[in-house]
Amino acid sequence: MATRVKEKAAARKANADKRPHATVKYVRVAPRKVKIVVDLIRGKQVDQALAILKFTPKAAAPVVEKLLNSAIANAENNLEMDRSTLYVAEAYANQGPTLKRYWARSHGRADMIKKHTSHITIVLDQK
Repeated sequence: MATRVKEKAAARKANADKRPHATVKYVRVAPRKVKIVVDLIRGKQVDQALAILKFTPKAAAPVVEKLLNSAIANAENNLEMDRSTLYVAEAYANQGPTLKRYWARSHGRADMIKKHTSHITIVLDQK
């Protein structure tokens, strides 16, 4: 069974995205709430996006701001890119695992509480 594993891996590595990015996983904020914040910064210059996040009164804003700073640091230190030319090319929040908890109710019953988590990714690019 020849599946050309090494050739396929080499092709995947050659086509890998070379843009700077940062990902945070298992954030205890629902992806529905994170998407509201992420939509605000998509397509913006990084300094403008940081200013928007600083003054956004949402629970996900500090998490996304920290993630954006990490992506900027990756671009500057790992890929030697200039900060003034960077913008947010892609930003998305996917659903992570849901934590299921029970809440005691009357007559010996229980209600389920679902605590949603998110995986957030930011990809930068140069103008």
